[in-house]
Amino acid sequence: MPFRYFLKQLLLPPGILLLLLLCAWWLRRSRPRLAGVCFALGLGGLWLTSLPIVVQWSARLLESEPALPRQEWATLSQRADAIVVLGSGRERGDSAWGTDQPTGIGLQRERYAARLAKASGLPVLTSGGLHYGTPPSEAQLMADSLRDDFGVTVRWQEGESRTTWENAQFTAKMLLPQGIKRVVVVTQAAHMPRSVWSFRQAGFEVVPAPVGFLGGDNARPLGGWMPEFKSIWESGQLMNEAVGQIGYSLFYR
Repeated sequence: MPFRYFLKQLLLPPGILLLLLLCAWWLRRSRPRLAGVCFALGLGGLWLTSLPIVVQWSARLLESEPALPRQEWATLSQRADAIVVLGSGRERGDSAWGTDQPTGIGLQRERYAARLAKASGLPVLTSGGLHYGTPPSEAQLMADSLRDDFGVTVRWQEGESRTTWENAQFTAKMLLPQGIKRVVVVTQAAHMPRSVWSFRQAGFEVVPAPVGFLGGDNARPLGGWMPEFKSIWESGQLMNEAVGQIGYSLFYR
């Protein structure tokens, strides 16, 4: 597995917070004050990232692209030539299926893309490469699922990309030579700003179609002030996106 994967897991919640708690235990005798700081940061960070209300507030800072109005779905063919669905990894080891499957986030994107495709008649491209070198590609998994679960046939599969930037670059190599320059991009709402930027840099006109908004009313008990394990994972995803936006602006100009 690439070094980038391990680095990401260590530097994003809960990895970095658990490391702080480990440092606190390790330094408890030799550097008690520093240990106290590490403990406070680690425990406080775990508490904050576990709160749905913090996820909601954080998501609002990243989800800058609005939802695509439902009344515009049927007329998308006037604004775009294809729908591009971005991959999100894979699930494996579920004996109920016997084969790798798209993630829950991936299925959320597929469902939305399928609705848009059926309403507009636009063709679909799935984008996502091999997961640590293991076939089939994410593009293939999504194409199979769109066909079998949602009744939508995928016209193109871009199965080489490993990052959002590569999603855009490799999709451009497939679609631009065919004269397809306007695309509807389907991905998570927090991931959409970076995706739109990447696809525009690749030469596309983009119609954002975000899904999976986390910045709305969380509908949790006590307004989202009770800790939930799911929120730690969501906080990590949002932090990953914030870091990704900064990194893209620095390295892909």
